[in-house]
Amino acid sequence: MDSLTPKLLSQNIGEVEIQYLYYEGEGPAIIMMHATGFLPWLWHPIARELAGEYKVIAPYFCDYRSAAPEEGGLKWAQLADDLCEFCKRLHVNKPLLVGHSMGGAVMTLAESAHGPYAEKMILIEPIFLPQPLYSFKMRVQDHPLARKSIKRLNHWDNPAEARRYLRSRPLFQKWDAEMLELYLKYGMIAKETGGLELACHPRKEASLFMGSAQTDPWPLMPKVQCPALIIEGSESENRGFIDFKKAASLFPKGHYRLVEGAGHLIPMEMPRETTEIIREFFLITQ
Repeated sequence: MDSLTPKLLSQNIGEVEIQYLYYEGEGPAIIMMHATGFLPWLWHPIARELAGEYKVIAPYFCDYRSAAPEEGGLKWAQLADDLCEFCKRLHVNKPLLVGHSMGGAVMTLAESAHGPYAEKMILIEPIFLPQPLYSFKMRVQDHPLARKSIKRLNHWDNPAEARRYLRSRPLFQKWDAEMLELYLKYGMIAKETGGLELACHPRKEASLFMGSAQTDPWPLMPKVQCPALIIEGSESENRGFIDFKKAASLFPKGHYRLVEGAGHLIPMEMPRETTEIIREFFLITQ
C-alpha cells in the first residue's frame, strides 16, 4: 500500500472501539489527535508528508462514547485514559504526540496521569481553560465553548450549499483549500431524509466541550517530563483567554512558539508550516 494513503482501521480498547487512520512508516509512531468537533482526516495533508519517515496514527474521538452535555459531558480524563489504552493495545511505546485544541489538552492529561509515556509532544492551541472555571460546576449555557457549539447549524441541502456556508464563516475563511474539501467530504454525512449534517453532531461536540471543565490541567503540567512544545496563533481568539506562555513555563521541558498570521485552527490554515514545525521539533529538540 502507498504510505501516503491511510488505512481506516478500528481498535477495541475494552468497553469501546476507536476508529483511526493509519499511515505506514519505518520510523517511530506519531499519534495525532484532533480538535473538538473535527476529525482525523484533517491531519491528512500533514500526515502524508510525515508518512514513511514515521508511522502516523490519527484516532477519532467524537462519538465513540455516549455522554449528555447537560450531565457534564464526556470527561477529558476519560479520553486521556482511552488514548493510553489505545496505544497500549496497538503496542505503541514512547509515541510522539501531536494534539490540536482538545487533542493537546487530552494528551497533557494522559502524560501527567500515565507518564512517562510519550517521547515528545506538540500541543497546538491546547484548551487549557482559565483556572477559576474548573472550580465550579458549569451548565451548558455557562461554558464559553459548549454554549456556542450546541447551537451550530446542522443541515445543508447539498455540498455546494455547505461549501458556500463554510466559506462565509470567519472560522473557515483562512483554511487551506484542500483542508476545506476534506472537511466537506468527511466532516459531513448524508441524512436519510436528504441533505447533509455534521458527522460530529453539535450535541456530541458540546458534550466534549463540557468534559473539558472536569479536570484542571494546570497543577498537572509540572508532571509532564517529556519535551513539550506549545504553539499559539498570533490571531487566535484564545489570546487573552488562555495564557500559553505560562503553560509552557510550567512544563519542565516546555517550549513556546508563536505562529504569525494564524488563528486557533493552525493545522487547517497552515498545513505546510505545521508540518515543518512538527518535523523540526521531533528531529532536533531534546
